Amino acid sequence: MESYSKNQPIHQWAENDRPREKLLFQGARNLSEAELLAILIGSGTRECSALELGRKLLQRYDQDLHQLARLQAKEFQQIKGIGKARAVVIMAALELGRRRQLASTRKRIIIRSSKDAYNCLGPNLADLQQEEFWILLLNRANQVIGREQISKGGIAGTVVDAKLVFRACLMAGACSMILFHNHPSGNPRPSQADIDLTRKLKKGAQQLDLVVLDHLIIAGQEYTSLADEGHI
Repeated sequence: MESYSKNQPIHQWAENDRPREKLLFQGARNLSEAELLAILIGSGTRECSALELGRKLLQRYDQDLHQLARLQAKEFQQIKGIGKARAVVIMAALELGRRRQLASTRKRIIIRSSKDAYNCLGPNLADLQQEEFWILLLNRANQVIGREQISKGGIAGTVVDAKLVFRACLMAGACSMILFHNHPSGNPRPSQADIDLTRKLKKGAQQLDLVVLDHLIIAGQEYTSLADEGHI
């Protein structure tokens, strides 16, 4: 690739080096993360091109797209040249990527392992900055029939009402459930309170002929399965 100065407008580059044209002729998979961000950013400033802005954004967050997905608009705007409108476009693109990961839950997929369960709902919790509690609802064949948010709290925790958990299962006609919550701290290890809550819900579910199959704790791209660790 020809070398360009960071403040040279992209429209002055050779056509094959411009991110938009490169995507059209070579396909999106052949673009770097910085080039894809440059397309979302649209245009640069007098000081640097859109591609340079994309590189600066990635450098600030260790080249980690998962960190970018956690950002609010004001945090994107800390990069000079990325205003509110551009921040919103980037946030929307990252959210579409997250929803694509979750699209498989619309199918009646079968849960055979904690990894299957994580793939269904884990991406929904991976980048949150507050704690949330969800349940994955399954039929008798362990097919996914729905997912339900039970509570939403702060960084330190969230309150879980057992009645809401069981009500969601009964209304959906579920036979079993998998519990989920995230740790914004990034530590996927269960606390004693997490283990106690799991056992409480399992005991209560048995009275209603429901089964708690697992409880997954999500922390970024990592998770802990309480079933795999013998707590269920």
